[in-house]
Amino acid sequence: MGVIQSLLFVLSLQLLHLIKGSVVWLNENGYEDLVVAINPVVPEDANIILNTMNMIKNASNHLFAMTKHRFFFKSVKIIIPKTWKRNTNYSRVKTESYDQADVIIADYYLKHVDDPYTLQYEGCKVKGRYIHFTPNFLLNENLTNVYGEKGRVFVHEWAHYWWGVFDEYSNDVPFYVSGNATVQATSCPAGVTGIPVFQDCSGDICKPRSCRYDGQLYEKGCVFIPDIRQNISCSVMYMQYARSVVEFCDQNTHNSEAPNMQNKICNHKSMWEIIMESDDFRNSTVLNTSAPPSETTFRLLQAQDRAISLVLDISGSMRMHNRMENLRTAAEQYLLRVVETGSWVAIVTFDSDADERAPLQQITNDEARQKLVQFLPTIPSGLTNICAGIHKGLQVIANKMNTTCGSEIVLLTDGEDPGIAACYNLVKQSGTKIHTIALGPQADKKLEELAERTGGLKLCAKDGVVPSKLIDAFNAITSGNGDISQQSIQLESKELVVQHSAWMNITVPVDKTVGNDTSFSIAWNLSQPVFFLRDPKGKEYGSSDFTIDNSNPYTARLRINGTAEVGDWQFYIKNVHTVTQAVLITATSRPACFDVSPVIAAAHMNRANTAFNPVVVYAEVSQGFWPVLGATVIATIEKNDAAAVTLELLDNGAGADMMKNDGIYSRYFTSLQGTGRYSLKVKAHGRNATTRLSLKQNRASYNPGYRENGKIYMTAPRPESADKEIQVKLGSFSRISTGSLVVNTGDPAPIYPPCRVTDLHARIENKTIVLSWTAPGGDFDNGKADHYIIKSSENLLDLRNDFDRATSVNCSDLIPKEAGREESFEIKPESFIAENGTIIYFAIRAVDDTNLISEVSNIAQTTWFLPSKAFVPLDHQGNNNGASIAVMVAIAVVCTIVNATLYIFSRKKGRLDIEKMQKRV
Repeated sequence: MGVIQSLLFVLSLQLLHLIKGSVVWLNENGYEDLVVAINPVVPEDANIILNTMNMIKNASNHLFAMTKHRFFFKSVKIIIPKTWKRNTNYSRVKTESYDQADVIIADYYLKHVDDPYTLQYEGCKVKGRYIHFTPNFLLNENLTNVYGEKGRVFVHEWAHYWWGVFDEYSNDVPFYVSGNATVQATSCPAGVTGIPVFQDCSGDICKPRSCRYDGQLYEKGCVFIPDIRQNISCSVMYMQYARSVVEFCDQNTHNSEAPNMQNKICNHKSMWEIIMESDDFRNSTVLNTSAPPSETTFRLLQAQDRAISLVLDISGSMRMHNRMENLRTAAEQYLLRVVETGSWVAIVTFDSDADERAPLQQITNDEARQKLVQFLPTIPSGLTNICAGIHKGLQVIANKMNTTCGSEIVLLTDGEDPGIAACYNLVKQSGTKIHTIALGPQADKKLEELAERTGGLKLCAKDGVVPSKLIDAFNAITSGNGDISQQSIQLESKELVVQHSAWMNITVPVDKTVGNDTSFSIAWNLSQPVFFLRDPKGKEYGSSDFTIDNSNPYTARLRINGTAEVGDWQFYIKNVHTVTQAVLITATSRPACFDVSPVIAAAHMNRANTAFNPVVVYAEVSQGFWPVLGATVIATIEKNDAAAVTLELLDNGAGADMMKNDGIYSRYFTSLQGTGRYSLKVKAHGRNATTRLSLKQNRASYNPGYRENGKIYMTAPRPESADKEIQVKLGSFSRISTGSLVVNTGDPAPIYPPCRVTDLHARIENKTIVLSWTAPGGDFDNGKADHYIIKSSENLLDLRNDFDRATSVNCSDLIPKEAGREESFEIKPESFIAENGTIIYFAIRAVDDTNLISEVSNIAQTTWFLPSKAFVPLDHQGNNNGASIAVMVAIAVVCTIVNATLYIFSRKKGRLDIEKMQKRV
């Protein structure tokens, strides 16, 4: 009792200063507890902190004005890396962490790029994952020339992140033909004045010239140079760098025709309409003040050494289904190969009561890891008292650290505890993050509430004869401090069923971004098979080279000295047992060197906030913030009482995948089997191919220049790497990532309609309109639809708002293909083309064999042109010049780039004189 009282005393002191983890909330119109985290690799610089504070203070004023006196930033926490010097002004982190921060400050990898961006991939009105700024963006004032004042940029990214809106410009389609048959810049609002310009650049010397015009649009690479003086006040999601911009586009000013991501993903709704539909808007009122009622306050927190308490269930039910043996194998793997060097680890077990098996001790070398392994439990007995285990786990941390703030508990149980709710307040006060692992089908249904309240991981593992599911769950629990160079990366986790006397082999690729501390293991359930491992150069490691612990005779491990050879490692196994047995192969590694970012995969499942609330599986594959394109990504979803379901995740911009080529691979999971826990395992791999890396999307707009009094002032061109994919030869690679989802609804398995078509495109070929799109499935993006309904209109909003009344297109002969395949349909336009320059809009819906109908697709447009009549665009000052357009006579401009390796831009701008408009011959 005295122990519990002392622990509660420690926690009561912490409660005075407790702030929740990275969960922003609205308090009287002000956003509280926004978390900014600096990556540990960033060199220490106090100006990063100062400039971040100034940026958010300024952003608070801009946000207040741009939301019509409604929202501002009230309080912010900044996480300082533990690699920076200690400071008495820094408090200790609690449940806040880098991997759950709202804003992260970190460098890109490979190329120096400073585009601020927001990672978002779950649709309109859905909160993003994080906002990313580089240290150079915060430190280099010259970048204000191309991105605008930093506070404005922050508001642009905050709108992406918090309200789930998208850019109103388009780098891919910077111009379009509007409904009044004029060429317009892709903007919001319509009618932004300026001029199209093409820059021919060779090194630092650029020669602007007029854009070539093909009778429909300008040539590729043509950019829009806006006038510095505009008669418009919006929109921050189009030109956040323009000082005249002080609003979001609303229903009256929104350009619904522009081919931008906001229109595509948010169904042509304006930014302000989306904000008005948010919970924040409904729960707030306009403030009758000219400025935010209070200035933003900041707390500086510093990360500390990682402290983890393994709290493991050893109750009597752990005897069943090899659970105790599997627990020992998985926990042993975690201690030996996964938890980072320098971490502090304790081991606690619980049944009816709880015991400290190993006090908190630091992992400094392999001997310290082996010492901890000896304390893992082997004998189960008793009942299940989860709260007793949590109490003891917190106590062993407090005994060593004098606090539980910033610590972690890994809580594993297979049983139920009727009193689990009694420790909810305790964990909330502790400042400890609790990761839960539910083992088997009977684990307490309230277990995940502990993780939910503390920002921990919610994991589950299905029973098995070998511990594959449990090992995968433990491997997911890595440090959240952002230092990937120290983290364990799972290369393989493969369960095989090997027949008697049969040989099997498995290939484990080791790519050049990993190779340090590489470990292979093999586990079996009956008797030791014959096996050997061959490296890419032909060297073989036999069973005698592997280590088998006497306390765990069903697992053999091999650690490769130095850096593992790059290439394919071959594992060969022969089952010499008299019957078939299961064999598990696992492989882990760490990054090859400090300055090379490894390829990583991160997987999770969510219920989509759309009709039918479908489950969506996501996997992000990246290398140092660069999306990895062209990978093969396979997801396996399992439930205790159901067969495993395998899905190939796609990055094709169709179905569940919101954006093509953003490194986010997605798919709908339509095989829900009632309530329960669903585990997710994703394998991402590439085979001996050049891997394409691409920049993140949803970036802040880059200002190419402006026109003032007839003269054009060009900023330095965007760095070449910022606009192109990068080709990287990684060889073959393989990554494993895990996650889970708890389904609480008791409804029967739902019947889903086809998913919405999101990539409908229209073009003219040989006097024929060609529609193309990616086929949806009969159940969202699985299977195939029964038939399509295609409609057309000369009014975009009429087609969106009243699809059924629009003109039907006869597509009765069109038979839908399997989901994911490309569809194409030709339309002869004579029946509804009135004159040259007519714009036609198209939309499509898919119908399944039970007559369930998809939502209306994105709206595609095409413009009908006849070669005999040249089409004339506006000059973007609102003047139509009859049968002529402007020809610019350009003076070459030298765009000076200071320190090209860092792409630091000079304040000096080029100047271009524009001659009077001349008629085209």
